[in-house]
Amino acid sequence: MRHFGHLSPEVRQRLFHQEPAEFTADSPARLLSAALGATLYSPATRPHLADDILKQAARGVVSMVLCLEDSIGDADVAYGEENLVAQFTDLAARARTGEGGESADVPLLFVRVRVPGQITDLVRRLGPAVRLLSGFVLPKFTGERGLPFLEAVQEAEAVAGRRLFAMPVLESPELLYRESRVETLEGIYRAVDKYRDRVLALRLGVTDFCSSYGLRRSPDMTAYDVQVVASVIADVVNMLGRADGTGFTVTGPVWEYFGKRTRMFKPQLRQSPFVQVQAAELRERLIEEAMDGLLREISLDQANGLLGKTCIHPSHVLPVHALSVVSHEEFSDAVDILRPERCGGGVLRSAYTNKMNEVKPHRAWAERTLLRAEVFGVARQDVGFVELLAAGIPG
Repeated sequence: MRHFGHLSPEVRQRLFHQEPAEFTADSPARLLSAALGATLYSPATRPHLADDILKQAARGVVSMVLCLEDSIGDADVAYGEENLVAQFTDLAARARTGEGGESADVPLLFVRVRVPGQITDLVRRLGPAVRLLSGFVLPKFTGERGLPFLEAVQEAEAVAGRRLFAMPVLESPELLYRESRVETLEGIYRAVDKYRDRVLALRLGVTDFCSSYGLRRSPDMTAYDVQVVASVIADVVNMLGRADGTGFTVTGPVWEYFGKRTRMFKPQLRQSPFVQVQAAELRERLIEEAMDGLLREISLDQANGLLGKTCIHPSHVLPVHALSVVSHEEFSDAVDILRPERCGGGVLRSAYTNKMNEVKPHRAWAERTLLRAEVFGVARQDVGFVELLAAGIPG
């Protein structure tokens, strides 16, 4: 699979200076953690889940979470488990198999469970279809509650005979409350560090944070406008997202809204040089499908050290991926900073002659940028977000 792999080779060649690389579920963890992109959640009770997964994969989704937790009612858990096993079996029978035995049509699939016992139980019930499973999402994770989940993932990996990842969700009140936050973060770090090889990414549960104070951000506001939430994000990145080799990939929070509410694109599209589509149709579709609040939040996620995003609606996927593509200017700066002859440090003017690149302080940024460039690609010099978004909208 690859980001923007649903586009034709001709379109990708027109858009990218460096195309996104291909990867599989067996690729190195460091690459997969960067490649998660917009992780689309779906209730495990959906009756045509296998069809949904294949449809979303054909539209560019590369990671999905099939949820047995908050998205379904307590009375529906048993049915959700049965449906999940049946849909995985159907999917395994229908999936096209590529070189090395991986499923060419299927995204990275994770199951969000409620209790540790579900993990090994589901792996046993999946049987041969477990080859399509990439891992589990662990809810309300703290150091104390999280260890049994991580131990269960380790046990399930032995049962499955394949690598399985964990993605803890940081959403508990102990993490939110100021008086217990540092202690909770320290406990989380000890737990995930012990199982570092199995922890693919840490996910932020901002909806649960807001619920502790009876808050809900409006579609005109981002998570960073809610100060009690913004402070948690800052502390999570501070203690768990460091670039010194001790940190983990931290993904952006869910955006709750979808529909025809936006204003941001109208002035941008009037100035866009993109001319290979019918302008009136393009404007109409972008204005209907994009959301300005979501775009602001994605940009703020990236500015605050988060990579990827939890998504609950397919319309959110393309904006997340389009804004994750590395610009030609960013790529140029990162390559210059990491040239072998620069390893001793120093300061240089950027190739775009608009900024200072200081080699040692900017090195970690450059390394992260090139990793993102590998999985999301590098846009051509004259290609921006609007062009990437427009090319991905189904005709």
